[in-house]
This record gives sequence, structure tokens and C-alpha cells, in this order.
Amino acid sequence: MAAFGATRTKDSFLQARYKRRTLRRGLIKALVVIEHSITIAVWHMLHDPMPYHELGGSYLTQRDPERAARRSVSWLNEIGYRVTLDPMEAAG
Repeated sequence: MAAFGATRTKDSFLQARYKRRTLRRGLIKALVVIEHSITIAVWHMLHDPMPYHELGGSYLTQRDPERAARRSVSWLNEIGYRVTLDPMEAAG
């Protein structure tokens, strides 16, 4: 039940992970992945006395932006769009 509640929390790491896993594995298996993530987080909080640190919903995109871009382009190609990327110039 905790995994189901965690997947409905807006802009959280667990919700973002659930959404990504449901595309590949289905709803039930994605919930099991989230349950495992919660179990690992609880173990770390009990083993090393430290509070839970929420990474945020955009953590996976910020960690590897090129991978996120490739995933988005491949998804658009699958649904019938031809995409070319033109990077913006860095500000400053």
C-alpha cells in the first residue's frame, strides 16, 4: 500500500520512477519496483541514522540529460515523427 501511495505523490522521485517502469514492465511489476525502492530507503535510514532526502521528480532527467533527449526522440520516432535536435547556445 505504501508503494501505491508513493506513486501518487506529485513531483516525487518514486512517482517518476513508477511512470518510467510502467512503460516497460506493466503496472504490477512497477509497483514491486517501487516497493523495493522504499524497502532499500528504509534500510538505509535505519542502518545509517539519517533522514530521507527526496530527490524530486526531475532527478533522472537532470542526472543524464542526453539520455532523456535520446529517449524522447526515440519515442517520437516510434509514434511517427521525424525529429532533429538543434541545441540552444549556452547562456552567459
